[in-house]
Amino acid sequence: QVQLVESGGGLVQPGGSLNLSCVASGSTANIYEMGWYRQSPGKERTLVASVDGDGRTNIPRSGAGRFTISRDIAGNLLHLRMNKLKPEDTAVYYCRERVITVVGYCDSWGRGTKVTVST
Repeated sequence: QVQLVESGGGLVQPGGSLNLSCVASGSTANIYEMGWYRQSPGKERTLVASVDGDGRTNIPRSGAGRFTISRDIAGNLLHLRMNKLKPEDTAVYYCRERVITVVGYCDSWGRGTKVTVST
């Protein structure tokens, strides 16, 4: 059973920065991709940033130039560094691990950490 635990969320003022971390445990298959997703009330969950098994990163326009994703493989950690935060960044941020199994891809999600960007 894969377990993902996020941390680092909190209240930050617009223009501020925040660092999120995800600790992964229990993975038994090859990791295809790990990423951060976010979801606000009334909106669908969207990709914030991801990194694949080869170290390639993907950051959609919403976070381009402001967000950075990185993996600490030895420590089973996934980090998200967010700068120049905006009110629209307010959401619950989730860590996701996608692995390859004998039956295909399998996703695991953390329970999320709340980020609030407000004065």
